[in-house]
Amino acid sequence: MLPKISLGPLTIHTFGLALGLAFLLISWLLAKEMVRHNRRPEVGGNITIAAFVGGVLGAKVYYLIDHWSDTMADFWGSVLSGAGLTYYGGLIGGALAVIWIGKRNGFAIRTLGDICAPLIALGYGVGRIGCLLAGDDYGKPTDGWFGMAFPNGIQPTMERVIPTQIIAAAAGLAIFGFLWAIRDRWPDTPGRLFGLYLVLAGAERFLIEYWRTNAAYGPFTVAQWISLGLCVIGLALIGTARRK
Repeated sequence: MLPKISLGPLTIHTFGLALGLAFLLISWLLAKEMVRHNRRPEVGGNITIAAFVGGVLGAKVYYLIDHWSDTMADFWGSVLSGAGLTYYGGLIGGALAVIWIGKRNGFAIRTLGDICAPLIALGYGVGRIGCLLAGDDYGKPTDGWFGMAFPNGIQPTMERVIPTQIIAAAAGLAIFGFLWAIRDRWPDTPGRLFGLYLVLAGAERFLIEYWRTNAAYGPFTVAQWISLGLCVIGLALIGTARRK
């Protein structure tokens, strides 16, 4: 765990560093994908910026709503805190921003979703490494050898907990590698790759939630309900893409 790096008078937050690295990687790869799809590479930069801004805002808003009692207890502290960037909020906010900028550049939503699908997984994987370094978004207490404590984390704990950030990061990078490898195999069926991403990402988060401490609403947590919805949407996209 390394929440901050001090370089003389300069202090760098490792979570922000991970987000910056994810931004650079996605921007670089997306520019290449734009060229491959006969588009100007700078369009990729615009889409990346839109995804980054929309994703951060969406992640924060989702967290504030999901932790409403804490938000009301210290509104500005919660808003300005470096903690509290939730994945699904970021996915929703980023998706809305990308759809908006994509439509302005003449992209069909399904095609743009296929282009972005592997890169969303890449950003998620790198971002979870940032969560690990920052000591945030960990799981339940454990006595297992793999448990970790985060005494100086954004959300400090002296208990040994399940480092779900490592599992999520590995899953995100694996999904990226798989989708990136097969992205040219379904060229005539827009929407299938993005549908497959939704199924894989939804399944990953659904399972991870069993090791997290989030409150349940009925049999599942909010994130698990959203995961199920993403899986259904993903399967629907795959099915309709095949028929087309």
